[in-house]
Amino acid sequence: MHKKGHYGAALTAYAPVGMGALTLGFDVAAVGGGLIAVGLAMLPDVDMNLPNVAHRGPTHTVHFALGVGAVTGVLGGVIGQAATSQWLLAVGSGFYLALVGGLTIGSHIAADALTPMGVTPFGDDRHYSYDLWNADSVIGNYGLLALGIISASGAIAIGSEINVLLSPYL
Repeated sequence: MHKKGHYGAALTAYAPVGMGALTLGFDVAAVGGGLIAVGLAMLPDVDMNLPNVAHRGPTHTVHFALGVGAVTGVLGGVIGQAATSQWLLAVGSGFYLALVGGLTIGSHIAADALTPMGVTPFGDDRHYSYDLWNADSVIGNYGLLALGIISASGAIAIGSEINVLLSPYL
């Protein structure tokens, strides 16, 4: 997939997480998480600029997703600690960004599995390809982007509305 498709896949994967944050009144975390998801959407394709690293190789694995999740989680904890002296919020920020980071890389891998080239997400002999469209497919890329925009828009609308309904109880 190309950028637009990966941005859409990242937004689609992130939408339920962002909706949950909005529902609980964490508006800044919801928007920030969405920006981070879009920002990390193309990270696995860094392999195209690395010598001796195969495209859709190590950076397109569950291990890489877990590693990115760990790094974003640590950064989230540090940011949370710097923003507040409350350790529980720092831990929550860490877990939240770990989820966003790992989920975003997972969405990239899943989107690439839709192409004939496919992926080997476990770094072994198991290869996955749904062969729905080529990576440069206009329909595939714009379709995923549209799905992401619709998912994110729905998450904003639903999460905000539920927050209004729950606000007397939160």
